[in-house]
Amino acid sequence: MSEKDFIRQKNKWLAKIHNWVQENVQGPIIPYSAVFENKLAEMASEEERQNYIKSSGASKSMIDKIIQTGYHALHLIHFFTCGEDEVKCWTIRAGTKAPQAAGVIHTDFERGFICAEVYKYTDLVELGSENAVKAAGKYLQKGKDYVVEDGDIIFFKFNVTNSAKK
Repeated sequence: MSEKDFIRQKNKWLAKIHNWVQENVQGPIIPYSAVFENKLAEMASEEERQNYIKSSGASKSMIDKIIQTGYHALHLIHFFTCGEDEVKCWTIRAGTKAPQAAGVIHTDFERGFICAEVYKYTDLVELGSENAVKAAGKYLQKGKDYVVEDGDIIFFKFNVTNSAKK
């Protein structure tokens, strides 16, 4: 929709589209303006974006909602892996077991899967550190039947031997 219509949250087609979606597929609609989102994306700082949103009269960017709704519709979740100098986010389908999640990182991780050491992102935020999570007994060792949950932080243990062909 146009930037003006997005800011007003009114458009001559919006109600008709909403009704059609509810009657036919019963899914969410997310009104947005590509022009508005593009202007925000081109801004250098978060402060500049927030000032523009406030001065325009818009409520917020819809990009996060579009992404979250898309992930939900596709049954996708995130898990994280952490190293000393890096945190990575991985996307998998809901219901994926630990070995298959490990395989998203590298096929050797799945092939040689031993276990997954798991803790929750929410526990890390609440308790403040990995050591505090361990001390609270919330750092768990899970096997091949563990179903990865959204927000898990996982350290995969694996062992792959190189069997050279002669």
